[in-house]
Amino acid sequence: MCADATAASPRFPSASPSIRLNVDSDSPADVVDALFLGPFSTGEQPYARGHSVERVRSGATLLPPGATVVRSARDDDRSAVLAEGEGWRLLAARWMRGSAEVTVTAVSDELARTVLERAVEGAEDEPEPQPEHVTMGFWYLSPRRGPHRTTRQISAGTWEEVRANYTAPVADAMDRLMKVTPDDIAGRLLLLHGPPGTGKTSALRTLARSWRDWCQVDCVLDPERLLNDVGYLMDIAIGEDDGSERGRWRLLLLEDCDELIRGEARHAAGQALSRLLNLTDGLLGQGRNVLVGVTTNEDLERLHPAVVRPGRCLARIEVGPLTRAEAVGWLGREEGVGRHGATLAELFALRRGTVPASVPEQQGGGADAGLYL
Repeated sequence: MCADATAASPRFPSASPSIRLNVDSDSPADVVDALFLGPFSTGEQPYARGHSVERVRSGATLLPPGATVVRSARDDDRSAVLAEGEGWRLLAARWMRGSAEVTVTAVSDELARTVLERAVEGAEDEPEPQPEHVTMGFWYLSPRRGPHRTTRQISAGTWEEVRANYTAPVADAMDRLMKVTPDDIAGRLLLLHGPPGTGKTSALRTLARSWRDWCQVDCVLDPERLLNDVGYLMDIAIGEDDGSERGRWRLLLLEDCDELIRGEARHAAGQALSRLLNLTDGLLGQGRNVLVGVTTNEDLERLHPAVVRPGRCLARIEVGPLTRAEAVGWLGREEGVGRHGATLAELFALRRGTVPASVPEQQGGGADAGLYL
């Protein structure tokens, strides 16, 4: 499909005799995108401004007063509205997940800014914050939108409420971690390792709540892509600071990175490991208040020595199962608890009565081997 955006601008008669935009799809929304770019491409409206709205309030039009809608389209995952007024044009792209992007082109930067402000004024739906919730960001690389961050309110207990979920050595180490302040930061890497189901992710949610006054926690949903795509990494790690958040620390969470940080990772993951280490204490991380949290199911002995070298880690905690005595105390009964104790996931399953059938001891190596989820 080929869309003729607009005629040449009289301001640029030689540099832009015509503009023709190709649309490689049959989606009407993509045609709306192409039409929107016309005045900006030719220079008729050389100024552009944009704004993302994470949660669009019900009833918000994302249009300024007096706007004239000239195109509207909807497909499976988004809607697109093209509107215009004197000296400006606006594209409001709304995604089915509830977020939106509003972009304005105009004959002057001041006009673009004014139109954009009027379009998004009052459009953000801000839920009433709950004491037991913490705002957590989620990054992913979208084929259509590039690096994108969305936020969610995540429930998280206080450390006092969840401390009993961890065996004594882990709880002691977590005591210190939960009290960390910016003045205490030495290493930039936070490493939680141990078997599945031991509560590593739950601990990170609680950490986000404990640190929320000084640190924004963002979970990267595609860590392999992050560390293998330089542009994605730069956008997340050292992008432009938001003026309202300047000086605030960020913790980037990379979960289940077994392949990345085990001993043979340099051969298996190429430059990904090097970029991770460079982000924590190399040139890439200099001047940025960025911490990196990594979870893995690997044993300490299998981790790459460069990851665990002294001075690199703010904390390195092996999160293991509760001992038998701790597990029995947590559950309130001995039934179902193996002689070696139990993980947090196993204990919750026992409490709910949803434990799968156990593997016989001679096959699984222990009476509790079948309790892993």
